[in-house]
Amino acid sequence: MMRAPWFWREQTLAARAVTLGLAPIAALYDAGQRARQRMTAPKQAPVPIICIGNATLGGVGKTPFAMALKGLLGSDAIHFLTRGYGGTLLGPMRVHPSAHDAGEVGDEALVLARYGSVWVAKDRPAGAAAAAKAGAELIIMDDGFQNPTIEKTVSILLIDAAGADGNGKTFPAGPYREPLARARARADIIVYVGGDELAATTAAQENNSPFAAWLAPDNPPEQAHVVAFCGIGQPQKFYATLKAAGFDIAEAASFPDHHRFSDQDLYALAQISAAKGAALITTEKDYVRLPDDFRTNVLVLPVVMKLNQPALLVETIKTIIASKAV
Repeated sequence: MMRAPWFWREQTLAARAVTLGLAPIAALYDAGQRARQRMTAPKQAPVPIICIGNATLGGVGKTPFAMALKGLLGSDAIHFLTRGYGGTLLGPMRVHPSAHDAGEVGDEALVLARYGSVWVAKDRPAGAAAAAKAGAELIIMDDGFQNPTIEKTVSILLIDAAGADGNGKTFPAGPYREPLARARARADIIVYVGGDELAATTAAQENNSPFAAWLAPDNPPEQAHVVAFCGIGQPQKFYATLKAAGFDIAEAASFPDHHRFSDQDLYALAQISAAKGAALITTEKDYVRLPDDFRTNVLVLPVVMKLNQPALLVETIKTIIASKAV
């Protein structure tokens, strides 16, 4: 995925001029999305599908939320399904971390595989069918909110509590995959994701949603002075989490989302680390994309998604599934 353009974030006259110039293309993009929705008949999966998505291009925490949700639902018969963004394999196929790498199945699939069975499939209905045949009784689909090919039993929309979604325009004029109002209308459950508990719960209350979530370090390494680097949708969230956990960031290096680190990238990072006398640290998703020999010199910051009302979330999901099974 490309790095977010400057005019998505700024409110200057120059940014508005670029956005206005891209408005016709954005309108065509949105029209294409709506036409695809109208012309595609979604296929019914053999088992319930819980879809976790967002209205913008990355960066809101879908993968950690999927992991947290599986933990709350607590069953080995719950499988993950992802398209395997950044991977070359089409699927449907079950992910085996010992046999697959990020270049084949994508970084999200490898991270999810630490928490349960994961299926990669560009064709989502085929992936759901394969998972069900292998014993899945419920599927958590990481992303795919805008994918009309499969019927979702429960659609969960994650929204950035801080409103860190740029100028609110549709791609390529802005970061939105679709207008937020349309995404909200399709969602069964809306969760506001913030940088901390207060920010998340405040945004949820202001928008009349009972659900809030936030990322927190999960047994972070003991290292105070670091060079932080990542290739995720919103790198500032990673740096803020590090600082909140007590890390001193000597320097930060941001790359495009799902970035494939080249030898030159790794050499430059190693040089910065040596010059600053600070250890390298990155996210779990970035860590799985690093070569094995480079990982030995890199710390990783595991994070977990916290929820304000986990019991109510589970109850709501089960109620929706039951209502659609009738």
